Amino acid sequence: MFQNAFQANHLQNGQNGAVKDISNGWNNNNHNITTDGTVKNATANFRGRTTETTASDPSGARGVRISMERSGSKTKDTIQLEKRMGLFSGIALIVGTMIGSGIFVSPSGLLVRTGSVGISFIIWMACGLLSLLGALSYAELGTMNTSSGAEWAYFMDAFGSAPAFLFSWVSTLVLKPSQMAIICLSFAQYAVEAFVSECDPPPIVVKMVALLAIVCILFVNCYSVNLGMAVQNVFTSAKMVAVLIVICGGAWKLFQGNTQHLSNAFDNPTPSMGVIATAFYTGLWAYDGWNNLNYVTEEIQNPSKNLPRSIMIAIPLVTLCYALINISYLAAMSPQEMIESEAVAVTFGNRILGMFAWIMPLSVTISTFGSANGTLFAAGRLCFAASREGHLLDILSYVHVRRLTPAPGLIFHSLIASAMVLHGTIDSLIDFFSFTAWIFYGGSMFALIVMRFTKPNYPRPYKVPIIIPVIVLVISAYLVIGPIIDKPQIEYLYTVLFILLGLVLYLPFVRWRMHPVFMNKVTIFFQMLFEVVPTNHMAMFD
Repeated sequence: MFQNAFQANHLQNGQNGAVKDISNGWNNNNHNITTDGTVKNATANFRGRTTETTASDPSGARGVRISMERSGSKTKDTIQLEKRMGLFSGIALIVGTMIGSGIFVSPSGLLVRTGSVGISFIIWMACGLLSLLGALSYAELGTMNTSSGAEWAYFMDAFGSAPAFLFSWVSTLVLKPSQMAIICLSFAQYAVEAFVSECDPPPIVVKMVALLAIVCILFVNCYSVNLGMAVQNVFTSAKMVAVLIVICGGAWKLFQGNTQHLSNAFDNPTPSMGVIATAFYTGLWAYDGWNNLNYVTEEIQNPSKNLPRSIMIAIPLVTLCYALINISYLAAMSPQEMIESEAVAVTFGNRILGMFAWIMPLSVTISTFGSANGTLFAAGRLCFAASREGHLLDILSYVHVRRLTPAPGLIFHSLIASAMVLHGTIDSLIDFFSFTAWIFYGGSMFALIVMRFTKPNYPRPYKVPIIIPVIVLVISAYLVIGPIIDKPQIEYLYTVLFILLGLVLYLPFVRWRMHPVFMNKVTIFFQMLFEVVPTNHMAMFD
């Protein structure tokens, strides 16, 4: 049935060829596909292991190296993701995902937590510097291993299968879906407020609009990679225009002499170290997305050059924009007005733009929609990469047979994000996201440091000074431990227990490779439903 359906479907698209028998071994990965499509035994190359190849080491040390690309990323795959992202698209993905809802939600949150304009501004800049240092470290990791999956791939290389599984477990079920849920809720809140002036928008309406946004973004990314990147490029350009409008409006107010809110920036008492750590959560949420390009390295043209270049251009640009936007806000309104405003950017527009104040809600919706699009684009690749190595359901690693998009992974993430939209709030999701994310960001820094010693001869097209990942690792530990010491909450314990719960699933299903028989039928059903095929280990068509 499976073969006949796909053969018919293949013939309808003008292709004539026999379908290879793939009915056996849905999870049997002890096979390699030769260039002629035949299968040979290769028991050393199974899921969860790195494919080892001998090659000359450009550094001249010992003359050999180990290839750290996952076996599923080879260009010999019958169906694979294509390299369609250049330098501009890489910059657009980083800028587009970083500048989203954060700069429109977080300014007031930072002021509430620090109680000081000066301290909040310093934290904004420190968050930008920390993001840049972290991204530069990720550039080294991403040029060492050009497989998609970011932290998951680096944990596999440095620590092995178990830590990588824990990351894919938490990121797939919590981190990426919660990130998208936050952005879509912000999008919906600004979109609905444009039509409600006398009262707060009904929560149920906000949630329904957020769900509609998720469905639209899912359709775009499932339909075409080119369409997804085109949407990202266009919306990133549009949001930069919106940022420019805010900066120009603030400059005009400063030119008029409205500097009173900036003159006494450090009058209030300095907050405690724990409070500063939680304030960093709010600021770093606005910068999150600095690592998203590492999730799609298999689709970047010339990643050894375009990955670090995109990072070096995008993150300083975003940091500069955030600094100027915060100054512009304080030129138009007082810190107290910013705290009391539910939509800081909209209040700013009402003060500055007059009859054109509608531009700001429109700009925010454009910004958040573009950010959500980039978030789902990257999240689907993490799910794709981890599933391809047997850490998640096989079906999540499959690619649409004609459109070459990882549709099952995209749909899976969207469903979880939709559930979070229905049951969560922005503030609670931000704190939970930040605490969990920085556990793994710190783990990636530790992975880089470890591989400097365990893989010293592996080619590094881009290499950062070792002090950079050390600094980011120390700050990551502070961001994780500081809030727990300052204000212990049961939620932190729940988070750690949820991470460790992954080990309960890892041992039987990944380590011991237990495979329920009924999953074969489930995989075939969804493969037929979504018209998707595996990217490796099996050749579908001659």
